[in-house]
Amino acid sequence: MGTTQAQDDIETADDRRPRGHVIDRPAAALTGILAAGGALAAGEFAASLAAPRPGPVVAVANRVVDEAPNWFVEFGKSVFGLNDKPALIVGTILISLVLGAVFGLVARTRPALASLGFVVFGLIGLVSMGVDAQSGWFAGLLISVVAVGAGLAILRFLPATLRSHQAATGLRSPVGTPLAPGQGATTAPPRTATTAGAPGAVTASPTDPPVSRRRFLGWAGVVGAGGAVAAVSSRELQARSSASQARDAVEFTAVAEGASAEIEQTVAAAATDVVGSTDGITPLIVPSDEFYLIDTALIKPQVDPASWSMTINGMVEREVTYTYDDLLERAETIAPVTLSCVSNEVGGDLVGNAIWRGVPLVDLLDEAGVQPGATQIASRSVDGWTCGFPTEAAYDGRTALVAVGMNGEPLPIRHGFPARLVVSGLYGYVSATKWLEEITLTTLEDFDGYWIPRGWSKFGPVKTQSRIDTPNKNERVEVGSTVPIAGVAWAPHRGVERVEVRVDDGEWMEAQLGESLGPDSWIQWLVPWVATEGPHILQVRATDGLGNVQTDVPAPPAPDGAQGWHQVQIEGVV
Repeated sequence: MGTTQAQDDIETADDRRPRGHVIDRPAAALTGILAAGGALAAGEFAASLAAPRPGPVVAVANRVVDEAPNWFVEFGKSVFGLNDKPALIVGTILISLVLGAVFGLVARTRPALASLGFVVFGLIGLVSMGVDAQSGWFAGLLISVVAVGAGLAILRFLPATLRSHQAATGLRSPVGTPLAPGQGATTAPPRTATTAGAPGAVTASPTDPPVSRRRFLGWAGVVGAGGAVAAVSSRELQARSSASQARDAVEFTAVAEGASAEIEQTVAAAATDVVGSTDGITPLIVPSDEFYLIDTALIKPQVDPASWSMTINGMVEREVTYTYDDLLERAETIAPVTLSCVSNEVGGDLVGNAIWRGVPLVDLLDEAGVQPGATQIASRSVDGWTCGFPTEAAYDGRTALVAVGMNGEPLPIRHGFPARLVVSGLYGYVSATKWLEEITLTTLEDFDGYWIPRGWSKFGPVKTQSRIDTPNKNERVEVGSTVPIAGVAWAPHRGVERVEVRVDDGEWMEAQLGESLGPDSWIQWLVPWVATEGPHILQVRATDGLGNVQTDVPAPPAPDGAQGWHQVQIEGVV
């Protein structure tokens, strides 16, 4: 009687529970992680097939960049430097995987809630892609459906690999305290407390045979490998985009031989003269693949020039639109221009000099007919980034181009292909729009570019700066040897008239200047110095073409550019 009653109690309690096997926590967490990772990989792969477009990871990270407060952005820069964008993407992925693990654990007992979690994150991805300038709602919907579908499929499939094995063998996992001998449990294994049916609702307990765990882990490896292949393939597809193929097919027409030949001769002469050939000095023209790279794009827009156009609108007499072929046919202006990022520290390397080719901005503006009162030229990238600068800057004689070429080749994709703005004497945050799509004439009061509400100055004239390239910081030099102190100086649009160097608190020594490419370009400089024993502080300052001497008052990059003299400490040793 007692034995029968105990068995009946167990069976009655068991009948009130869902059937199946609840997987253990490590397996559930791993399932959730793989489901989240698979969803992200599937979304990125689908996005790479559609244009390519930003996938869920990049779209969400883009929203973080756009909506985050300025202190958060600056914190990221201070911690990660130029790796802040990769760090943001990695952080987005890690957070997603952690949440996936949570959903996997939830799925053990509340599978519907775990599935809802994946759907919610799919909606977050949809909204992020929907408002993204490069994606849109329809593409975002398709990509989100693929991503969520992949995640839910994995969330259900991996536990089923255990369930299918257990169903085939008839094995079940014991729950609770085993019945003691004499309680009537010798004729059949006890039934288990279970959760039937849904994602994560199957598990191997310590009594399951090793083969069931091996089966689960084997399929987990297959799923993980598949996600990795999808992620890598998405990167390859982006690299082989139609934009890359179209860029490779571009051929420039011949330009005025005089201007081109003069620049080439000057660059060649600079590489061999006493200043430009100094070991350690930055070259007069920085190769495109070494040119500094600063923008807000987490992935570089892949723009097919065949379907691209640029429009000038706003306060103009007529709206005009130019295709890529229109600009190529007219891109006969070649000019060396030094560009600098406003974030560049004194002595930093977020500055570079290149030879740009394009159409003078003023020519295109005149065709549109700028209306009186249009005091600002605003511009927008295909990814939605914006900036603006005073209209007068296009008309004061400085180099201002809608550029299609860089250093004799079509613009590299990462530097703005198919077209970008290049404006001498202005920091990039107010002028250097890459992947240019629209130019709008407006007023200074009616429009603020991307960085202005984030605390940066409305106006961004490049400050007169100079930098010591060699000797390096803390370098030890031989006493009595002639040490070349050399570097570059720039004051775009104004030009550099003089560069001076001093050692410790000694007299300023005027530097020998290298070959000049004009006022829009930086210039190389050199001061030979006979080393003496002990530690020394080297300092440099420049004077621009208007007679303004570079200030010694230090200031950080925010809000309108760093200033002060660059200095390097070295030591003379016997």
